[in-house]
Amino acid sequence: MKLATIRTDGGTRAVRLDGEVLVDLGYSDLGELFAEADWRSRAAAAPASGTTYPVGGADFAPVVPNPSKVICVGHNYTDHIKEMGRELPEYPTLFPKFADTLLGANDDIVKPAETDALDWEVELAVVIGGQVRRADEQQAADAIAGFTVMNDISARDWQFRTIEWTQGKIWEASTPVGPYVVTPDEVGGVRPSLEVRTVVDGQVRQQDDTGTLLFDPVFLVRYISTVITLRPGDIIATGTPAGVGNARDPKVFLLPGNTVVTEISGLGACTNEVVGA
Repeated sequence: MKLATIRTDGGTRAVRLDGEVLVDLGYSDLGELFAEADWRSRAAAAPASGTTYPVGGADFAPVVPNPSKVICVGHNYTDHIKEMGRELPEYPTLFPKFADTLLGANDDIVKPAETDALDWEVELAVVIGGQVRRADEQQAADAIAGFTVMNDISARDWQFRTIEWTQGKIWEASTPVGPYVVTPDEVGGVRPSLEVRTVVDGQVRQQDDTGTLLFDPVFLVRYISTVITLRPGDIIATGTPAGVGNARDPKVFLLPGNTVVTEISGLGACTNEVVGA
């Protein structure tokens, strides 16, 4: 299934893609749906004869507008680690984002006036569909509701002010995520091998395959759930491949007027225009 949260005149709605229409699932958003223990059967059973919305022109909200947490992983593709001049890590590098950071898949990215180093990062994001703590292998796999696309927009000049990155990663309304949460059965399972790409103004800037992740989605659910409870609707961003603007010579950053597309095969794309503050 391909599931989404869309904005309507009556508020946000959780929907399932069915051909050329989006079928209303009876919940305000996917976070509310995933909180149901039997969310898979509920999502599949929603009748196409009920309330529907056209796919064309749909206003996609962040797939989960208010997750209890967003955990991001740094340095998880070998080529990206090398381009940043670092050694392969023994453990995942983790940092948080917050609900206020998230954007819909087609929303504008407003460049903050305070940064001159706005960068792109295409990422496979894991969406949690069941509560887990200290998950074993099977529990971690079962907790994965599906996958979506995230563009982990980064203000590099703020990120590298200190050795801790968070302040460069959590700018308000900066991080597109969506358009769909795609269940694992549609993309080859809970360790999918999918092409990831970033295209800026028609030029390919990043291209890799999620099969080359150092720490795969199941491992990350196990590892993070050891530290803290993962709840339905939580999001894990699994890291970005080589090709970020900060690693180029000369460096290249996003400016108002740019269009940035972050896409993953089988999941869809976030397409966002950069605008001035």
